[in-house]
Amino acid sequence: MTNQPYDVLAIGRCGVDVYPLQVGVGLEDVETFGKFLGGSAANVAVAAARLGNRSALISGVGDDPFGRYVRAELARLGVDNRYVGTDTEFPTPVTFCEIYPPDDFPLYFYRKPSAPDLQLRADDIDADAVASARLFWATVTGLSEEPSRSAHFAAWRARDERSREDRAPLTVLDLDYRPMFWSSPAAATEQVQRALAHVTVAVGNREECEIAVGETNPHKAADALLDLGVEIAIVKQGPRGVLGKSRRSSVTVPPNEVDVVNGLGAGDAFGGSLCHGLLNGWSLEKTLRYANAAGAIVAGRLECSTAMPTATEVADLAEQTAVEAVNV
Repeated sequence: MTNQPYDVLAIGRCGVDVYPLQVGVGLEDVETFGKFLGGSAANVAVAAARLGNRSALISGVGDDPFGRYVRAELARLGVDNRYVGTDTEFPTPVTFCEIYPPDDFPLYFYRKPSAPDLQLRADDIDADAVASARLFWATVTGLSEEPSRSAHFAAWRARDERSREDRAPLTVLDLDYRPMFWSSPAAATEQVQRALAHVTVAVGNREECEIAVGETNPHKAADALLDLGVEIAIVKQGPRGVLGKSRRSSVTVPPNEVDVVNGLGAGDAFGGSLCHGLLNGWSLEKTLRYANAAGAIVAGRLECSTAMPTATEVADLAEQTAVEAVNV
């Protein structure tokens, strides 16, 4: 383990995004593509690093050229890749998308029969690094199959054992539910409910909250998450903004106006800025304003990881939005 704790340590998906350079065209008619680092956990780690945080990723890649690319690109973008293992059985995942702005971005995951990030085992987890990280980020996808599921719970136990409380502070679960990775919604609900016993912050959209707690109403979903022991519940509502709720406060932050190019990276940019705000002890409102701004910036760009904004870009848009809201 490194001597200095990570600000953000994420566990989960990484791979290669192969995105079309033509907008409004089906994959069968696309002529040129761009290759980018992808995967939700990888993108969040990059987004946090871009904001000045010391970030690392726990994941896996295949023993192939794309795997070498992912490891090199993580390092280039400021993320420690020492916990990204190389799997000799499964290839590095590749994800394609189609781009139909403003709100249709079909994804095509090439992750069968499994992916290296889902082959993480409990003994792959550096318990000291996980326990000492200032913020630990995980996504629901990592719970979809073994041995990754057991690796995630081993990581959470390491944090819980290091904490004086039942749950280590700033342990975040992204409710990132993708049905193609699960045998059934009920199977996902079972594992998410188990995971929520170990985390202090939960973030997801209304559909993901329905899988987690059976509620799509934002306030009821947030209350249900708080009842399960999380300290902060964040419900993303698309054009209605974002609801953040704790036991002491509740705030709804409106969305940012943006000409959408590709909305696929917005949630991960939101996650990186959410990490940044939590680490800096900002108010919930300020944190969500910055996270919204980061998401809007990336929604206006083609790619995900390399589109993550700097702290100055995020601050400028968040402050501009706040001023406009006051002047309305």
